[in-house]
Amino acid sequence: MFASRADQPATNPQPARRRRFSLSAKLLALTVIVVAAVEAAVLVPTIANFRIAWLSDRLAAARTAALVLDAAPQDSIPMDLTRQLLGSVGAKVIVVKREDTRRLLAVSDMPPQVDEHLDMRDVTLLGAVYGALDTLTAPKGRMLRVVGDPPSGADFIEIVLSETPLKRALLRFTITTLLVSLLVAGAAGALVYFSLNALFVRPMRRLTERMSAFRENPEDASRIIVPSGRRDEIGTAEETLEELQRALVQTLSQKSHLAALGLAVSKINHDLRNLLASAQLLSDRLAGLPDPTVQRFAPKLLAALDRAITYCEQTLSYGRAMEPLPDRRDVDLAHLLDEVRETLGLGGGAGIGWVVSLEPGLRVDADPDQLFRVILNLGRNAMQALEARAPLDPERDQIRIKGKRLGTTVQIELADTGPGIPPERRGHLFEAFVSSARRGGTGLGLPIAAELVRAHGGEIQLIDSAVGTAFRITLPDLAEEGRQRRERLRA
Repeated sequence: MFASRADQPATNPQPARRRRFSLSAKLLALTVIVVAAVEAAVLVPTIANFRIAWLSDRLAAARTAALVLDAAPQDSIPMDLTRQLLGSVGAKVIVVKREDTRRLLAVSDMPPQVDEHLDMRDVTLLGAVYGALDTLTAPKGRMLRVVGDPPSGADFIEIVLSETPLKRALLRFTITTLLVSLLVAGAAGALVYFSLNALFVRPMRRLTERMSAFRENPEDASRIIVPSGRRDEIGTAEETLEELQRALVQTLSQKSHLAALGLAVSKINHDLRNLLASAQLLSDRLAGLPDPTVQRFAPKLLAALDRAITYCEQTLSYGRAMEPLPDRRDVDLAHLLDEVRETLGLGGGAGIGWVVSLEPGLRVDADPDQLFRVILNLGRNAMQALEARAPLDPERDQIRIKGKRLGTTVQIELADTGPGIPPERRGHLFEAFVSSARRGGTGLGLPIAAELVRAHGGEIQLIDSAVGTAFRITLPDLAEEGRQRRERLRA
């Protein structure tokens, strides 16, 4: 039987990727909006000022004509001259008011009917803008009465004229101004757009492309961005990205080497341990021979085999995916230090002194096996540093351990009186396969110790010391809820 369509698992289609506007498109849109806003802010007041100037010119011409008409005797000016004066002004009527008398200086054959009134003596910016828009939309032949400042000795002068010539002049001026403004604004907008595009958008696009290319293969060093050498924030971002990518490439390369090493060690571990165990058995038999030469070299051979087995175990331990979580309990620190001393072979008669100074009854909330490994690694490093300057003197060559409790934290300091750590190696002490300066060392003791201490929520650090090398281990107690959970699990 074939399964029906309803029984088949439904596939969830990938959501369609939302289309995004590029920075260039956003910059272009912003430039257009800004140019349009500036155009409107400049064009409208300019048109209003042109209308006011045009009417002011007519009033000025009317004042001149009024002086001529007022100076001549009444009814002595020929009609042709009156028409010429009105034509020069562009008005149908010219009136001057003095005190309570309004004198009609000139008028056309048929006085027109006035449709709109405008007092030029009191014009606001908003009124001027509104008047300019009103003129542009005015019907043909509309008559306008304009009042302005009079000649000397009068109250005001008024003219009546057709608004059609003003409308035509205003339209021509508006079109000319608009074209010129658009040309200038377009040139300025293009300059701003291309400048910002070259200064910001293209460098940002380059950064994005280099980051995308590096993301596809972060181990390829050829994909690291090459800074352009700019001395601004973009250049700083490029240099920072380059440093980050180089550090990441080095880290990934190191991780790859570690992974390859772990795989190789895992494959040879079984056979290597068998070979070392067989060699150790043969060495034990050789140690039982009475030959003086054999008795002389057998201990060194056994020590070398033990050291080789220890290196192998450390490498395998560090190569595991992760250490097991600490099984914390109250640990008698003095007893644990005695076990470390016996393991290191620093009993009576040893050439290295073992000096312990602890608070009475000091106990640590920790995993005893993991804490043992931490102190053993630090102690072995200290012992090997001291052995490098044989012959040894237990009064001079010592491993000193101090321990004290500070509230809910225990501090353990382990120091030696050896030659110390060179400054160039201090920054890499806790990096695997890097910190060891001793020939044949694995460089894993300190990284393993740091990993175990961090699993306890603690910290291990190198501290300043007058002589030799000193490390401080800080281990906090487990919180109360953690203690209760631990007791329930054990129960």
